[in-house]
Amino acid sequence: MASLRLFDPTLNDPIETMFRRFAAPLRFERNLENLDIRIDVVEKDDLFKVRADLPGVKKEDINVRIDGNIVQIDAETKGEKEFKEDGGKVLRSERYYGSVSRTFTLTQDVDDAKAVAKYENGVLTLDLPKKATSVSKRLTVS
Repeated sequence: MASLRLFDPTLNDPIETMFRRFAAPLRFERNLENLDIRIDVVEKDDLFKVRADLPGVKKEDINVRIDGNIVQIDAETKGEKEFKEDGGKVLRSERYYGSVSRTFTLTQDVDDAKAVAKYENGVLTLDLPKKATSVSKRLTVS
């Protein structure tokens, strides 16, 4: 079985070469920051509109929870890359699996019975209607 070696003519020090070879498998093509859920929240008179970027996530792997004014978005991310030539054997295969979550607080409670979630082209859109606020009543003390 042939082994692949790192060739770097700038490395003259054998110890530095050893550390470079040791750290080489730790390189990721996928930036870990890309696993974060990036959101935009817009407040209108009667609702909050949320857009969350979830590229590469399947709709069935997304969960949204609403508890009063707290919104939580959870997603399972899965990705696979495989590089090979026709008739060749796999030389490199990269996979990643994991969970991402984002929780944020809104300025007012959400009417979760009227909330709507849509997912299209890697973007989750939430329409979160505001819950009617109760008007405080002043009592007369007798």
